[in-house]
Amino acid sequence: MTPLLIALQFLTRLPVRLAGMPEPQQVGRSLLFYPMVGLLIGLLLLGAAWLLQGHPVLLSAALLLVLWVGLSGGLHLDGLADTADAWVGGYGDLERTLAIMKDPRSGPIAVVVLVLVLLLKFAALVALLDAGQLLPLLLAPWLARGMLPLLFLTTPYVRAGGLGQALADHLPRRELPLWLAIQGAAMLLLGWPAWVALTVAMVLFAWLRGRFLQRLGGTTGDTAGAMVELVEMAVLVAVALV
Repeated sequence: MTPLLIALQFLTRLPVRLAGMPEPQQVGRSLLFYPMVGLLIGLLLLGAAWLLQGHPVLLSAALLLVLWVGLSGGLHLDGLADTADAWVGGYGDLERTLAIMKDPRSGPIAVVVLVLVLLLKFAALVALLDAGQLLPLLLAPWLARGMLPLLFLTTPYVRAGGLGQALADHLPRRELPLWLAIQGAAMLLLGWPAWVALTVAMVLFAWLRGRFLQRLGGTTGDTAGAMVELVEMAVLVAVALV
């Protein structure tokens, strides 16, 4: 139960409290529950979309996006902003890129990237709601958070210390591949939007992982958060366009 609570506490702003300081092994095992947290977020978004049926589409899309950001507390948007600043300001240098990621301030590149990603999410939500296609609201957060354990499983963690280091050092390597395969198979049972979403997510994951390895030699918490936001956006846009 503790690994699930760790995942909920870290990935959401739901009122979850731990009885005490978790062990590093429990932190690592919390990765098993990241996809389920994404599924929970998706179910909450589906419920909100159902309640908003019959209301103006633009307003409904805006309210859903606000709820979506609020459920995660902007955690992954922060990672996206830091990564965007570092990728441009780092000039290809590893140490400079990592140093900029640690800077809590956001530059103009971060603001531009955040605006563009949120704009694309909003536009895709409008298109999906207008077409009565709500399944991507479930698929996008589910898939994006399923990419996190896959990233930590296949990619070195390059910033020492913190939660990310505990995740990388203690993740359940034997169980994760089978568990992620089960999650993927369950998604595919949901029909063609799931096939499109999974294909787009995996292609984007492979491309982003390649860029992380090229620039950093691995991943950080910020680049992992950026990946979540970009996968969510790509899934929504892809299904809306198909």
